[in-house]
Amino acid sequence: MQRLMSLQVLWGIRKSYHGFHPAPWYLCCRSLSGAGTLRWNDYDRPKEFNFASDVLDYWTQMEQEGKRGPNPALWWVNNQGDEVKWSFREMTDLSRRAANVFTQTCGLQQGDRLALILPRVPEWWLVVIGCIRAGIIFMPGTTQMKAKDILYRLQVSKAQGIMTTDTLAPEVDSLVSECPALKTKILVSDHSRHGWLDFRSLIKSASPDHTCIKSKTLDPMAIFFTSGTTGFPKMAKHSHGLALRSFLPSCRKCLQLKTSDVLWSISDPGWILAVLGCLFEPWTSGSTLFIHHLPQFDPKVIQETLFKYPITQCLAAPAVYRMILQQIPTSLRFPTLEHCITGGEALLPEEQEEWRRRTGVLLYEVYGQSETGISCGTLRGMKIKPGSMGISIPPFDIQIIDEKGNILPLNTEGNIGIRIKPTKPIGLFMCYEDNPVKTAEVECGDFYNTGDRATMDEEGYIWFLGRNDDIINSSGYRIGPAEVENALAEHPAVAESAVVSSPDPIRKEVVKAFIVLTPEFLSHDQDHLTQELQQHVKSVTAPYKYPRKVEFVPELPKTITGKIKRSELRKKEFGQL
Repeated sequence: MQRLMSLQVLWGIRKSYHGFHPAPWYLCCRSLSGAGTLRWNDYDRPKEFNFASDVLDYWTQMEQEGKRGPNPALWWVNNQGDEVKWSFREMTDLSRRAANVFTQTCGLQQGDRLALILPRVPEWWLVVIGCIRAGIIFMPGTTQMKAKDILYRLQVSKAQGIMTTDTLAPEVDSLVSECPALKTKILVSDHSRHGWLDFRSLIKSASPDHTCIKSKTLDPMAIFFTSGTTGFPKMAKHSHGLALRSFLPSCRKCLQLKTSDVLWSISDPGWILAVLGCLFEPWTSGSTLFIHHLPQFDPKVIQETLFKYPITQCLAAPAVYRMILQQIPTSLRFPTLEHCITGGEALLPEEQEEWRRRTGVLLYEVYGQSETGISCGTLRGMKIKPGSMGISIPPFDIQIIDEKGNILPLNTEGNIGIRIKPTKPIGLFMCYEDNPVKTAEVECGDFYNTGDRATMDEEGYIWFLGRNDDIINSSGYRIGPAEVENALAEHPAVAESAVVSSPDPIRKEVVKAFIVLTPEFLSHDQDHLTQELQQHVKSVTAPYKYPRKVEFVPELPKTITGKIKRSELRKKEFGQL
C-alpha cells in the first residue's frame, strides 16, 4: 500500500472509475494524424511519424474535447489490491515530464540508448513514451536476466543509460566498471541508492512542458535483443515505422480494437510483444490497456483477473492458455472476454479446441519475431485452420522461399520470407545493429529470410514447421520438431517436450525427444512409457516421425525469454558441449 500511496501523492492518481462507454463509430476509425486528414493505407510511408505526438496526444485531445469516454488509457493492478488508472491526458503529462528528466537531468540526447529493465510497473509505460518523445532509443530487457546477460547488453549496445529496480541495481553496480559508455543509472523504487537517480522524485519536480521531436518515420526508435536460441542475442534495430504499422488498416484488422475495449497482454516487458500488445496496438485504437503486475506466473490469478475485471481481449503465449487449461478445473466462462490471441511458440490444435470448448471464445494465432513484430496471423473473424499461423498481414508480403530466395510452389516446405525489394515494408527491422555480416546473411534475394520453416496452402495460410536449424533429416525424411512435439503433447504423460536430431550410425540422424513428465506419470516405468509414447506418435502422425530416442528430464533449457534452447540440446547430442 505504501507504493500506491506514493503514486497517488506523486501523480494525483484517481481510484474512482465510472464504467465503459463505447465511442462513436467515426472516432474508432478516423485517422490519428489529425481531424479531417485522409486515413493512411497499408503502403503509405509518411515522412514523419512519432507515436507520442501523433497518437497518444491525439487521444488526449479527444478526451479534452469530450469525444472519448471516461475509461482510462492505462489500468494497472497488483495482488495487494492496489490500482492505478491514468487517462491519456495524464499519460501525456507524465511522459512529457519523463522526457524532460532524460534530457535535462540525465543528460541523454537524441540517439542515445537507454536499457530498460523493469517489471510490469506503471513507470515502464512512462519511460517508453518519454523516450519516444525525446528521440532516445529504448532497449527493453526482462528482469529475469542475470549479471552476465546485463553486461553483454550494456557492452554490445554501448548504452548511455540504464533504468531498473533495486532488485537488479546491485548486479548493475557490480559490472558498471566494465561499461565505459554508461553515464547514468536511474532507479525505480521507493528507496534511494547511492550513485543512482531517483526516477519518482525527479518526475515529480520535472516540468510538464516538452516539445516532442519531429522524428522521421525511418529514424531509429528501439532495439530489441533477439531470443538467443542459436547464439548470442543480436540487436534488432527498429524505426518509428514499427509503431506506425499498428495504425495501418490491415494491421488494425488483426485485433479490431475499439475505444470501449480493454486489452490484457500478458507479456514480459522485455519482449517486443509487450511494446506491440501492451502499448502500440491498444493506444492506437484509443482502447484501455490493462496490466497486472503478476511478478510470477499464476494460472489461478489470471483466471480470477479475467472474472473480476471487464477485460474484452487477451493476448498471451500458448503456454499461458495451456497452463490455465491444465491447472484450472473450474469454470472458464469469463463474463466479458470476447477475443483471445496467442503467439510466440507453436499452438497445439487440441489446445485451441479445448480453449474454445471451455471458454466459448475462439483462440486466434499470430506469428512474428523480434525483427518483424506481428507479421502474419488469423485476423479476427477469419476462418481458423487449427495448426496454422494464418496469413501474411500487409504491408508484409510473405512467401515460402528456397535458400536462394526463389518462391516455392504451394504446399512445399521452405523458409518463411518477407519481401524487402524493391521496397522494404514499414515495420520490418532496420538491421542488426553493428553487425553487417549477420544483416547480410538474412537477406535472401528479394526477401528477408526469417530462418523459420513452413509451408503455405492454396488460401495463403502458413503452417509452421520449426527453425531452419531445428529441421531433422533422417533417412531422407525431413521432420519438423513442432510436428513431433504436437503429437507428444496429446499424451497425458507429457507436460512439455523438445525434439532435436541425434546422431545415428545408419540413418545419420534420428528424432530424439526430451520430455518433462506430468506429476501423475513421474513414478511410471520409463522403459514402458517410452514405448507407449513412441506408439502414440506413430498413431497420430506419419510413423517415420516417431522419436527413436527418448530422454526424460526434469526441465528443458530455455532462454531468458522462455523459448526452448534446442541448439543446446542438439550440441549435447552431437558432443559439442
